Amino acid sequence: MEKEGIYLGLGSNLGDKWQLLKQSKELVSKEVGFIVAESSVYETAPWGFESENLFLNQVLCIQTHLTPNEMLEKLLQIEIELGRKRFSQQYTSRTIDLDVLFYNQTILEEPELVIPHPKLHERKFVLVPLSEIAPGFIHPRFHKTISELLIICPDTLECHKVEAP
Repeated sequence: MEKEGIYLGLGSNLGDKWQLLKQSKELVSKEVGFIVAESSVYETAPWGFESENLFLNQVLCIQTHLTPNEMLEKLLQIEIELGRKRFSQQYTSRTIDLDVLFYNQTILEEPELVIPHPKLHERKFVLVPLSEIAPGFIHPRFHKTISELLIICPDTLECHKVEAP
């Protein structure tokens, strides 16, 4: 059972999605921390809103000296640099979305940052790639592994592994 790991979720459904994932990983590596592991890329329908554009999703495990809030600030800067525009709190299409999923066993509830990500256990597009690189990681709130959370996940959306063109 794993209790250590900083995990980030990446998603894109606008523009050159493959290039945006690649650029975001390069910027994470440069600005945030060392990428220890990365999942395959998965294609999924939008979760929580309607769009014709399918998402590409991936999960990274990183090592960083940054605090959770410092890391969030860097991730938000990367999103802006890659063309992300936030119009509201509603779910919507986006060039890139970078989410902090876990920061080791940290539990944090602040207005701008909640760790673990509060909806990750409801989303196959997070759990499937996360289970590929960290199946035994223990969720600090639910005390279940990622593999166990995937089994009981209520999400019915398909999540398919895809290869780069």
